[in-house]
Amino acid sequence: MSRPRLLNREEASALTLDRELLVRIHDLMVKARVLEERLIQMYKQGHGFFWIGGPGEEAFNVPLGLLMKKGQGPAFDYLHAHYRQSATMLALGEEPIGALRQMKNTASDPYSGGRNFAGHFSKREWNIAPVSSPIEVQYAIAPGTAMAQKRHGGDGITIVTGGDAGTAEGDFASCLIWSSRPANPLPILIIVTNNHWGISTSAEDQHGETHVADRGRAFNIRSKTINGNDPITSYRELKEAMEYVRQERKPFLLEAQVSRLYGHSSASGANFVTHEVDCLKEFETRLEGEGVLTREQMDALRNRYTEELAAAARLVRDEPLPGPETLWNHVYAEKK
Repeated sequence: MSRPRLLNREEASALTLDRELLVRIHDLMVKARVLEERLIQMYKQGHGFFWIGGPGEEAFNVPLGLLMKKGQGPAFDYLHAHYRQSATMLALGEEPIGALRQMKNTASDPYSGGRNFAGHFSKREWNIAPVSSPIEVQYAIAPGTAMAQKRHGGDGITIVTGGDAGTAEGDFASCLIWSSRPANPLPILIIVTNNHWGISTSAEDQHGETHVADRGRAFNIRSKTINGNDPITSYRELKEAMEYVRQERKPFLLEAQVSRLYGHSSASGANFVTHEVDCLKEFETRLEGEGVLTREQMDALRNRYTEELAAAARLVRDEPLPGPETLWNHVYAEKK
């Protein structure tokens, strides 16, 4: 499966967004990268049992969060995410300490009360559906909220994300079928972040199609493959796709080619992979070359977030773990 080429200098300059937005995107990309690196460090220091996350996907996941219509209920966007979505959460306005608490499995973990893996976000007031460990089940669940939004009216949409390997699951096919029925097309943005790996299996040996997005054609779903390592391209393409889904109330399949900078998870070592494209490094080179930010400013930002998250991690280390009496909390409906 081929990867889209990187833009040259002239093309990049022609696509530049407003300076304020570029700086904001960069800020969030750095914050997300430092957060993931802190989570990995916590795991390696024995302050967590398992790590999985999204370093390498910041250039796509930050614009996604910035463009979402945040709120609760069918008038706002729903997000059915997978476990590499930390940058999207930060772009929505979430504080990073929640991810640290989930890594440590403290009782103060805002997403699962200390009962789930890292990266398993959930936030009812922002329509963030609980992340599930079994891969790609969210693709079969997401049409449900899209149906509710279709009946409700307005411009709220459902967004579902997952990886390329999981598109082999029947849940992905179910999503394409239910989203595209001519009698009731659904307002859903179907996203595949393609890092070209399924744990340790290369995508090159598994996919018969040239691009995962090609599958949308069989269902008459508007589809596109983009370079998800470019935050400017990602922002513009996501905005266009979201506007289409909001206005037409029909599905859109968007495949973003991204990198996997620390392997699949802690199960594969969580060590930096040198041969992958680093979207943050590429973006910083462009920002410096175009005079948007200096190297000193970018280094100072990273140092500030590194210090802030180190302090937050020290705080989290001393917080209590959930007690045994809470074992069945949030499993069944609570009695009033």
